[in-house]
Order: sequence, then C-alpha cells, then structure tokens
Amino acid sequence: MQNATTVTLMQFGIGRFLLAHVDLFASQARDEHGSDIRIIAVQSSDRAAGRTKAHALARDPVYPVKMRGRRDGELIDTTHQVDSITTALVAREAWAEVERRFRDEVTHVVSNTSEAGYQVPAGDGPRRNCPESFPAKLTHLLKTRFDAGRPGVTLLPCELLTDNALKLKDVILELAQAHYDDDGFMAWLERDCVWAVTLVDRIVSAELDPVGAVSEPYGLWAIQQTPGLVMPFSHPDVHLVDDIRPFERRKLHLLNLAHTWLVARVMDLGLGEEVTLVRQAIDDPRLGDELEKMLRQEVVPVLDQELPGMELEDYVDSILDRFRNPWLDHRLADIAQNHPQKLERRLAPVVQMAARQGRDVPRLASAFPSTASASTSSLSST
Repeated sequence: MQNATTVTLMQFGIGRFLLAHVDLFASQARDEHGSDIRIIAVQSSDRAAGRTKAHALARDPVYPVKMRGRRDGELIDTTHQVDSITTALVAREAWAEVERRFRDEVTHVVSNTSEAGYQVPAGDGPRRNCPESFPAKLTHLLKTRFDAGRPGVTLLPCELLTDNALKLKDVILELAQAHYDDDGFMAWLERDCVWAVTLVDRIVSAELDPVGAVSEPYGLWAIQQTPGLVMPFSHPDVHLVDDIRPFERRKLHLLNLAHTWLVARVMDLGLGEEVTLVRQAIDDPRLGDELEKMLRQEVVPVLDQELPGMELEDYVDSILDRFRNPWLDHRLADIAQNHPQKLERRLAPVVQMAARQGRDVPRLASAFPSTASASTSSLSST
C-alpha cells in the first residue's frame, strides 16, 4: 500500500530522452532529497527495438546515463546509475497490468511521443482493447480510472509543442466526447485532472546498449503553475514557473537563434567544408567570438526589455558551454535544414523588437540575405 507522499508516475515512452531527463531527475531526487517516487515505464508503440529495450528494463531497471560536456565552465564526464524506474511494461503484451496500475496507483503521467504522437489513426479509439495511438490509450485508461471512482491525475507531457498539455487535453476531450456518452467523465477530466504545460531542454546524443544514454550536463524541465498541481519531485533543474512562455521565447531567441546565426555566418564566409560542427564553429574566432558579441551586445539588451528577470546573461553562459561540448557532434548541416523558415522564426522577431526599441543590431541582421534584411515586418514574431 502506498503512503500519502508516494508519487507513482506512469511514463509513456522509453526513448533515450526520457531515460536521461525525467527518469534521471527522479533518480537524483531520490538520492539527494529522499523523494518517494516510482516510475512505471510503458512502451506504448509496437516498434521491435522499443520492445527489446522494455524487456531489458524489466529484467534490470537500473541503467547508466553518462553526463558528458560542460556546465558552469567545468568539463564534466560522470556516470549516474538511474534507479527510478520500478516497472517496465510493453503495452501490447501487458495491457491488463497497465490498466490495473493506472487505475490503482498512478498520480502523475509523463509522455514523450513522436511529432505525430497526438494524432489518432482512422479506426482507432479508446474502446478498443489496447488502442493503437497514445491519445486513445490514455483516454481508455482515464475512463477506467474514472469508472473505479479514483481521483484525477496530473499530466506532464514533454512533447516539444507549444501549450503541449492543453493540446493533449483537447485531443482527449474530443475522444471522450466521441466515444463515451458520459457527462460525469467529461467533468472529471476538466475538474479533477491537472493538465500542466511543460518545456524540456536537454540534448541526449546517444543510446547505450542494452539500456542507457549519453547526455549533456545541462537540463531544464519547466512546469507551468496550474491549479491543483503537485510537483512530482524536487530537483534544481526542475522549475515551477508562473508562465512557460518567457522560457520558450528565451530558448527560441537565444539558443535556437544562436544555432541559426552560426549557420548563416558559416555560409556567408564560405566555411561549409572547413567547419561542419557547432563545437568547431564556437572555437573559430571568426565565428565564436562574433557569436558571443552578437548575443551579449545585441540580443540580450533587446530581450531584457521583453523578458525581464530571465537571467539572460547566465543563459548565454550556458549556451556557450553547451556549444563547446567536446563529446557532441552537432552537425551544422542538420541545423541548416529549413534555414529560411528558421531565420524568420528565430531571428526576425528580435530584429523587429530592436527596431521598436530604437536599437541597432548589425551582427544579428547580417544573417539575412540583403534582400530580406531591409524589411522583416511581414515575418512572424511567434
């Protein structure tokens, strides 16, 4: 029988990101703060590699995460044995146990699905035995819990979608409305369940065989304050915030902006064959020195007016540390995909903000082709 302070988190997905992010945070919270948290990891897709990993986790739920990179100016190369997962299940093989545990034990839900993870294929639905899609599975499990007279759960989706929890909630409500004629269930989903928007940030660069991951030391899990929210555990990199949007904008207009600016600079100087990785670029004075000046002298003063109190200088320090990670081969060619659209989304809004503030940002504006740099008023600022 669980005590009142036990957190039981059901996690949909066992990919390397969750293993080295939420599960690592939970394990460190257990070690450092004595947090009573148990994670039930569910392999919800039918991918063979996922089933193999879930079976390996079920046999031995303790696995290594290698932390390699720089943080606070220090080079870090350590290994943490993660022990927060207590059960690993393959949904297709153990659906009755998934149902039972969700009904009787779960307090929190975490997910990290693919880009199409919130889509429900035609013919799928929550009334099926082990539905195909994640939303249909979740709707089925929530209905099972409601029918048993159990309290609601807290949902903390980790998909990189703006307002991820609200988008997931809309999908679940639509499925519930379409497949169950139950006003009580609809009210329970709205009133008793907590749908908390989150933002995650960590590069998990490789998997370890049979289970484990290689991750950068930097990590962030920001969770937006929501009525009824109980945080799953305490950790220095897990932040309860009043509004997630400033964190999204900071990441977009500093970290993501820096990546795209480097690509533009490499192309402008014709260095594409010579400089292929982010860590090579940051160590090249033609690129790294100019990047730091652009961020500190141009972007930070602009964003300080828009995002007060967001510790932007410290965030720039973390960006430069992350870019200098000697173990991370982050290819500029990958960042360069959809480059014009990234310029519009990541850089152009900052140029617009600077214009409104009467500030010159020549280094930032140099990333745009001459035909585009003169006018960015038509570009999206979202």
